[in-house]
Amino acid sequence: MMRRRSTPGAGRRGIALVAVLWIVAALSIAVTGIVHTIRSETRAIGASRRMLDLQAVGEAAIMLALQGMTAPPQAGQRVPWRRVDLPYDGRVVTVEVNALNGFVDINRAAPELLAALFAVAGGLKGPAAAALAQATVQARQQPDATGQPLRFEAIEDLMRVPGVDYDLYARLRPLITADALGSGKVNAQAAPQELLAVLADGNLARAAALSHARLQGAPAMDTSTLRTDFIDGGVGTRYRMQAFVPMADGSLGVVLRTVDLNPDQRAGLPWRIFNAETWMHVPPEKGG
Repeated sequence: MMRRRSTPGAGRRGIALVAVLWIVAALSIAVTGIVHTIRSETRAIGASRRMLDLQAVGEAAIMLALQGMTAPPQAGQRVPWRRVDLPYDGRVVTVEVNALNGFVDINRAAPELLAALFAVAGGLKGPAAAALAQATVQARQQPDATGQPLRFEAIEDLMRVPGVDYDLYARLRPLITADALGSGKVNAQAAPQELLAVLADGNLARAAALSHARLQGAPAMDTSTLRTDFIDGGVGTRYRMQAFVPMADGSLGVVLRTVDLNPDQRAGLPWRIFNAETWMHVPPEKGG
């Protein structure tokens, strides 16, 4: 019977081949990881550049709108609402200006207004909305270490009220403020459409008609069909300004600045910015 001999060289060649295959596999994994990292970093850099571009263009448009509001002959004329299209950097940026008392001030609003807000905009049932309104008033009246009312320093503080979860807060967020420094009532001329629905006792069609008339340039909104006990026609010096910036990829960025038209002595500006936010607008899904 013939026996096959195995030579030491063949075994070494087999081991070497296996080692080479392991090295190739390891290198493939390493290259794949490097490529993935480079792609992730490229996307992150691209996103950062987009946000920087958005912020720069949005802030510039808001500054131009502010200059128009504070320069003669507009200086001293406090309009509750305006929308202006400004060409900048090869695109048209829309800046919407709302008097800050066109939103519900969670520090000063009466319980009845808060309850209406929670019911119409928040989607709560009547008794639950009324109870949450009372809880909100109690939360802002809690004394701090000096015995003064604790109040809400920012709208996010509303979530410290028992019963306000993030979903409810997200629905109310565009409609509230903590800094209006007014009577606690709402200037309907400056209110967004969703808040007009609150002032109209949930009548969405009426709110839409009023908002449309304002967009079409109506000189003044007819507020006779709204809750007069919730309305104050005064205009202060504080405004919420939003710049809607079209991006190169077709998306829409939003730059928000809350300003006081009283001069900022430290910065040497004729206004003071005390809140700043920037985000990319995510359109609702089709069919959702």
